[in-house]
Amino acid sequence: MPRYFTLQQANETLTKVRPMMDEIMSIRQKVLETFPDTWPDVVRTAGNGGNPALSKLLFEFDRFDMLIHQILGLGIEIKDINIGLIDFPALKDNIEVYLCWRYGEEDIQFWHEIDAGFAGRQPIATF
Repeated sequence: MPRYFTLQQANETLTKVRPMMDEIMSIRQKVLETFPDTWPDVVRTAGNGGNPALSKLLFEFDRFDMLIHQILGLGIEIKDINIGLIDFPALKDNIEVYLCWRYGEEDIQFWHEIDAGFAGRQPIATF
């Protein structure tokens, strides 16, 4: 059973997650600048046990993978690592929804139904 966050809990958890996302996005940028052809492999293997060849090639990959696992371990879903999009499972009227945060946003400003995805984000005021 997933962990459900209240809006307050999700925003409080962001205080832990934001520095991790800062580092993830920094590593991402470094990999893209240094080894642009390997980034798709990094995204594909992060959180899935890694890739030994990439681990040897990229010192940062181990740290990247650890940060991904730390975020997942908090009960947060990573939706798009390229834009830093994460979802916090929540309940609205006893229906599972996501509190949605994108890297660079101050706090959680949007939510969406499970099937709606990023395109279906609605202002948090309607939550």
